Formats: sequence, structure tokens, C-alpha cells
Amino acid sequence: MKNLVFRALAEAAHNSEPVVLGIISGTKGSSPQKIGAKALFYSDGRIKGTLGGGCLEAEIQKRALQSLRANKPATFDLLLDHDFGWDDGLMCGGKVGGLILPNAQSIGEGFWTELAGRKTTLSWGVKSDFSIGRASEAAALDWLYQETITAPCALWIAGAGHIAQAVAPLALNLDFSVTVFDDRPALASYEFFPQEVFLKAEVWEKLLSLPLPEAPAFGLIVTRGHRHDALVLQNWIHKRFLFLGMIGSARKARTIFEHFREEKLATPEELQRVACPVGIKIRSQSVQEIAVSIMAQFIDKRAELVYDQPGAPAGKFELVE
Repeated sequence: MKNLVFRALAEAAHNSEPVVLGIISGTKGSSPQKIGAKALFYSDGRIKGTLGGGCLEAEIQKRALQSLRANKPATFDLLLDHDFGWDDGLMCGGKVGGLILPNAQSIGEGFWTELAGRKTTLSWGVKSDFSIGRASEAAALDWLYQETITAPCALWIAGAGHIAQAVAPLALNLDFSVTVFDDRPALASYEFFPQEVFLKAEVWEKLLSLPLPEAPAFGLIVTRGHRHDALVLQNWIHKRFLFLGMIGSARKARTIFEHFREEKLATPEELQRVACPVGIKIRSQSVQEIAVSIMAQFIDKRAELVYDQPGAPAGKFELVE
């Protein structure tokens, strides 16, 4: 999850444990990780998070431990060419640059806990003197790296049956805030869902009147039948979901979509935002495989519709030719 490193930094601050924060702040060409990737390096060799794995991460870890012993921050600029990546197969051909920040935990438990909580939009970064703190656009020239932390994307799931029960915990681990809706309280229960999932059990009329959260929202319709699916879709298709997925076959999609067009229940543009059948084609058969196929599509859509938009993490590190 995206807050893993922040939580680990808060824990290190609480325990007064020295750690090194590594950040990818610049890339050029093909690279195994994007700008904003983070890893936490411990003196005993543990790593939390990742900067790309393999020989790249091993090299940065070596430099991180050296910086921890010297208590001196540093930058790195690595070419992922044939010579560097032969042993581990890391021949991306691009460049990655970044920052190595020893004792990053020392800024305080509260700072990292607030970032990990992601309850509000917060900007933080690393200044040109390698100090860590709150960031502002007004002082952008003084920062080596800036990042805006926002609340996780919301995933609303209509239906609390076996598909939802498999999707919800997977979505939590993939950094979605999950809410499950059903008119059957016996199924919308923590007997079947992790405690981190928000459960809403009521008649559909009341459930469908609930407003979406402020965070970017995605919807998944997996109720107990075509009639309930269509009922939810008729309402949700007019909400500001970035993307909607609905369980079913191509025939089901044609039937429901034709009905929506004929009855003017939705515009062609609204219907284009609905994926039915939902999920990528991986020849899934089991419930767990279906859940994987669904979340793979939602991950892809989140990257396209949220992470690739303005405001995504961005560094200022200049890569040397």
C-alpha cells in the first residue's frame, strides 16, 4: 500500500530507530519504477517499500547504509544499461535518479503519521539542503522533490456476495478505500469482510441516495441478479464515478444498455464509462481469479484516470546525460 513507507517511518520515529529513506525523484527512458517510488532501509538489511528491486535496489541499499553510518544525505544517478543490469536482467536502458536521506525518521512521528493517515490533501518534500518538511508551490525552486498526498481512491461495491467478499480485501491491499452496499444485513457483515471495509446495509432506495466521497471514486456492481444490477446502474451511472464495472456477460450488457438507451435512462457517453463484463481477460474461473481480473482492470483505470493526471508525484532531480 502507498502509505507503507510512511507508517514504517512513523514506527521508526516512535522507536527511535535510525533508518534511511530512498526516493526515486527522476527518471529518463525505461525504468522499473516511477517518480515517487520509496523504500526504507534498515541497518540490519531489512527493506520496506521498493525502488525497483534487483541490482538497482541493492546498489541504492549499499549507498543508503553508507549514508546512515556517515549521517550524510546523498543523491544517486544510475544508468540501467547492459553492464549494470546483466546479472539481474535489469537492462531497461533508462536512467533513474533520486535521494538518499539518512535518519528521515527524526523529523518526528507526528509528521509521518499524518502523511500515512491520508485524511486530507498534504504536500511535503525535500529541500535543496536535504531537509524534509511541508511543501508549497510558492517555494518550488527550493525543493529537490515535492509530492502531494491525497486520500485513497474510493471503491464502492454494490452487492455483498461471494465476488464482493473476494474483491474487498484485495482492493484494500491495493490502496482503495472500500465500501460495500447490500440490502441483506446478513451478508453485509464483518463475518465476511475485513474490519477496514465500510459496510452499508439498508434498502436500495436509501443506499442509492448516499453521496459519493470527495476522493476519486470507482464503482463495482455485483448484486445477486440482473434486476438489482440494473437498478443500481440506473442510479450510479449518473454519479461522478470515474469508472464503473458490472459483472455479467456481453449479452447482458447489450440487453441492459439497449434498454437504457431506449428508455433514455443514460446517455451514450455515460454508458461508455461502464465495463460489462468487468475485468480483464485472464480466463478466470474461480471467484479468486475473477477478483484478480476485476482489480487488475481497476488498477489500470486508476493509473490512467488519477495517477497520470496533473498533481501526481513529481521530482525536480536533474538526470545527468
